[in-house]
Amino acid sequence: MAAGGTTLSDIKPQNRPVDLVGPVLSGPVRTGAQRCQTGRMPPVLTITDPADPRLADFTGLTDVRLRRSLEAEHGLFIAEGEKVIRRAMAAGYPVRSLLVPQDRQAALADLIAACPGPVHVIPPDAAVALTGYQVHRGALASMLRRPLPPPAQVLAAARRVVVCEDIVDHGNLGGIFRCAAALGMDAVILAPRCADPLYRRAVKVSMGSVFAVPYARLADWRGGLSLLRQAGFRVLALTPDQSATPIGAAEPGERAALLLGTEGDGLSSRWLAEADEAVCIPMAPGAMAAGVGSLNVVAAAAIACCLFAGEAGPERAGGPRRCLD
Repeated sequence: MAAGGTTLSDIKPQNRPVDLVGPVLSGPVRTGAQRCQTGRMPPVLTITDPADPRLADFTGLTDVRLRRSLEAEHGLFIAEGEKVIRRAMAAGYPVRSLLVPQDRQAALADLIAACPGPVHVIPPDAAVALTGYQVHRGALASMLRRPLPPPAQVLAAARRVVVCEDIVDHGNLGGIFRCAAALGMDAVILAPRCADPLYRRAVKVSMGSVFAVPYARLADWRGGLSLLRQAGFRVLALTPDQSATPIGAAEPGERAALLLGTEGDGLSSRWLAEADEAVCIPMAPGAMAAGVGSLNVVAAAAIACCLFAGEAGPERAGGPRRCLD
């Protein structure tokens, strides 16, 4: 709850776009550049009271439980930093409003001009009181979510996908999206209990890669792998078990799905048993002797994505890669 009693529950839901590729709104949507050309710039308002209801989208950003429950309910998410905000805008996510600390207003003049929504300028101390932390990256944008496509639609156009089972840490999920985008994976599929890719920390860690990689969320954890097989994917389960097939020796085939498990426990026994093959990243003998038997899920995802994207064919990202040589 913000000072003065304003919460996200006071926000009236907006009309959400229904197009699965880009937003479709009731009437033309002008970009910031187009508004500049017509001379109709978005309003820039200086607000000094952090309890002002116009700032309710940005309240309590460090309260994970509040944000996780209410952002999805009200169809919004927060993008932080100029680069990430621009990537979200370029991907077609409509801007509800932009929050800029007064001491960064001049430096962010271009972003303010490009923003198609209202711009709220606020004193730095009021920004801390509102959000709960120092806004180091200069700007925050409240943006409308877009409906997710069904998994079958995302899989239809993909050859290499990452499938995350119960990745609950937002930073790890953002890191996986960044790996997937950088290394040429076609899509990310999320189990029902995975974290929200549009949560502020996930977006920030991914550096906006969550806007570049198509993704979908499974409705049914138990039947999720059968959906992959129906789409023609060979399912490979990444495990720290060193008796599994070394990842460099696996043959993914024309279409492959890489399963990544939750932090700590890894993949569930059900998904391990249902996979076509279990694969591992070989650990150095010295590391194993020292008790280091696995990698962080993001590091493991980077190695696997590098290998699998290269194996998909020479037309992808310059041809096959030799990540593990």
